[in-house]
Amino acid sequence: MAFLEKHIYLASRSARRRDILKQMGVSFEMLLLREGAERDADFDETPMPNEEPGKYASRIARLKADAGWTRLEQRRLLRYPVLAADTTVALGNDILGKPADREAAVAMLKQLSGSTHFVHSAVAVKYNDQFEEALSTTEVRIRTIEDDEIRRYVATGEPFDKAGAYGIQGKGSVFIEHISGSYSGVVGLPIFDTARLLATFGLRTV
Repeated sequence: MAFLEKHIYLASRSARRRDILKQMGVSFEMLLLREGAERDADFDETPMPNEEPGKYASRIARLKADAGWTRLEQRRLLRYPVLAADTTVALGNDILGKPADREAAVAMLKQLSGSTHFVHSAVAVKYNDQFEEALSTTEVRIRTIEDDEIRRYVATGEPFDKAGAYGIQGKGSVFIEHISGSYSGVVGLPIFDTARLLATFGLRTV
C-alpha cells in the first residue's frame, strides 16, 4: 500500500514524540487516549507478575495502538496508520515508571546513580488488519550523582513526566556517562525502527 502523504495518527501525548516525528518529516494528527490508573482509561498499564521490561513495553505499545485504532473508528476519522509507543526504564527487572512525587523522583535517581540500566522503547503501528511492531533496547550508564545534585535536579521539575525520573535530552544529560543503542529511543521514539515500520505501510521518510 502507499499513501499520498506521509500522514499518520499519533496515539500519544508526548511532546518529545511529536518533536521526533516532525524531525522525520512525518505529518500527523493527535489521537488523545485516556491514560493512567483511572477506571475509564483506554488501556491498563499495570505490569503483569514477573513480566520482563522489554515485553512489558511491547505489550503496552500494542495496547495503545489498538486503543488508538478503536478511537479512530468510533470517531469515523479518515483512515491513516495509528502509531503508538512506550518507553520503559528498567534497572535489572525492576520497571521504573514516572515518579509520582518529589520523594519518588529522588529515590529513583538514587537507584540509578552509579549504575547501568536499560531503556526499552517499543513502537507499534496499526492500519486496518495490518499490525507491525519493533523494540529498541539501549544500555545507559549514569555516573555517581551526589545527593545535592539530585535535589537540585528534582527541583527543576524535569523528572516528573519521564520514566526513570530523568530526561536525556534535557538537564539530565549531564548525568549520562555512556549509552549503547538508540539515543532517540531513550528520548521516547527510536527513529530507525519507526522509519522502518512506517515504510512497511508505504510511508517513506526519505
